[in-house]
Amino acid sequence: MPNDFNQQVIEEFRANSGEVGGPFEGARLLLLTTTGARSGERHTTPVGYHPDGDGRVLVIASAGGAPKHPDWFHNLVAHPRVGVETGVFTYEARAEVLEGAARDELFARAVEAEPGWAEYQARTSRVIPVVVLHEIATGGPPNVSASSMGEYVKVIHDAFRRELAIVRREIADAGPTLGAQLRINCLTFCQGLHNHHTGEDTAMFPFLAGRHPELAPVLDRLREEHVRIAALTAELKQVVGTQSADPGHVREEVERLSAELEAHLAYEEEQLIPVLDLPAGAAH
Repeated sequence: MPNDFNQQVIEEFRANSGEVGGPFEGARLLLLTTTGARSGERHTTPVGYHPDGDGRVLVIASAGGAPKHPDWFHNLVAHPRVGVETGVFTYEARAEVLEGAARDELFARAVEAEPGWAEYQARTSRVIPVVVLHEIATGGPPNVSASSMGEYVKVIHDAFRRELAIVRREIADAGPTLGAQLRINCLTFCQGLHNHHTGEDTAMFPFLAGRHPELAPVLDRLREEHVRIAALTAELKQVVGTQSADPGHVREEVERLSAELEAHLAYEEEQLIPVLDLPAGAAH
């Protein structure tokens, strides 16, 4: 992929909190920053990924089925510590190149979700590598690409909207059975939503309650909505966790969650973003 095209995607990605058009529109995309194997310089490349749960993601060094591995793969083999940008979060990760049966299992899971990976493998004699990126935990708050608390809320909400749209599309395209990767996608989304709402309940809402007592009815409603959404995600997880899960049933549960979640996100943005973006010391 030409560097000028990569740079255009990178700039669009960063300017729009991870949302891009063109060939990557509607796809899961991250920016991977590696250290040059020979130069020692930092290089950033847009790559597709699959969720793997528990702070892990999978990236596949397909290079479109080219005869050689992409440069970013050689770089992370030499220097496994890499940078990851999701459009919302920026973090450091440890790259692990899978081998043997572990590689084959995860590649098959990726092919089940996106048959294009098999087409790339068929074009080349090399074994296309599968890499797991393990997020490196830090002691501080997450590094979010936002200049204000209001923008912080909006970019996170929009990331959930994008991921949910992808999951809905994947379920619509599913065959008579629910694939392993799609199960993981659903479970990862549910866990991320749980983490976000827990953070709001334990940190942001108490902070706002202390600064803006007049928001008590709004915060009470948002907490109640968190409880309802948690119940819906629990039901979705139960359905997805069944080996004989019917994609139609999963679709119904996802649609129920989507309707409740979108109404919740819209109300929270309407009520809280103006307050979060007030100048310090300003009255509501």
